[in-house]
Amino acid sequence: MQTGDVTGRDGAVRGPRLTRFAWLSIAAAVTTIVLKLLAWGMTGSVGLLSDAMESGVNLAGAAIALAMLSIAARPVDREHEFGHGKAEYFSSGAEGALILAAAAAMIAAAVPRFSNPVPLERLGAGAAVSAAASALNLAVAIVLRRAGRRYDSITLEADAGHLMTDVLTSAGVLAGMGAVALTGWAWLDPVIAVLVAVHILRTGSGIVHRSVDGLMDAAIPESERGLVLRVFDRHAGGGVRFHALRTRRAGSMRFISFHVLVPGDWSIERGHLLLESIEGEIRAEIPGSTVFTHIEPACDGTPPAGPGLPMDAQAGAQAGDDA
Repeated sequence: MQTGDVTGRDGAVRGPRLTRFAWLSIAAAVTTIVLKLLAWGMTGSVGLLSDAMESGVNLAGAAIALAMLSIAARPVDREHEFGHGKAEYFSSGAEGALILAAAAAMIAAAVPRFSNPVPLERLGAGAAVSAAASALNLAVAIVLRRAGRRYDSITLEADAGHLMTDVLTSAGVLAGMGAVALTGWAWLDPVIAVLVAVHILRTGSGIVHRSVDGLMDAAIPESERGLVLRVFDRHAGGGVRFHALRTRRAGSMRFISFHVLVPGDWSIERGHLLLESIEGEIRAEIPGSTVFTHIEPACDGTPPAGPGLPMDAQAGAQAGDDA
């Protein structure tokens, strides 16, 4: 049997309305680019220039997010019978790659300043403009992060994480400008820029890794797997057992399959009603899940449970030979 829906993790329906968050991110990116370039023009700080470059990556990432969220929201069709949810991984992967590229560009811009430090000017005005841009990014990042968690959207979470990186970048740059103003050491500006770039490299690598993990059909989180096993526990006994549990995730969607073993003298109707009950409970525990089940008689040569592991618990072992 196969059942499923396309709701978010909290039961809210996912759809085109998620694109409004991408538009919000685009608007914020354009605004912050203008503000940070203005701050760089005022001060000549390579740190602020690097900060503006990262905001340019934010804009590119937000544009990609808009396109991929639109694709992910498309309904199931004959060519994509499992939906379009994986489109979100392309978005987050592309944004992670852009973050890495921006970090490399920041380092390239900062290195020459070590041998040729440039005095910074109008630090107060530049810092104020940059702080205003950071405040805008922070507000938008909070909105995107909440939406990403509510709708279980890796695209929105990646965009929020990128904006938060931008905020931290700006904070580091402002700290560097403050240090230059206090000490007069212009070389502190490129040092801060390089340190910020290293931090961004770590963030970008994490986003890319998570995206690749999703494209490789990673299993559902252990916490959700535990919910499935809890449903099994409620129905195990009386000759009912479970095995061959397999799971994968695609964006906010969850795919769960397993075999249900029942006494050989059960009627088809009785077995069907049991599967309906189990599938309904799993969907209630894990909104957005599609459940595939297969029923078979318990005398069908089911592999024995491992030492100290009852058959109903063995469902969590995902034994590959039970496909």
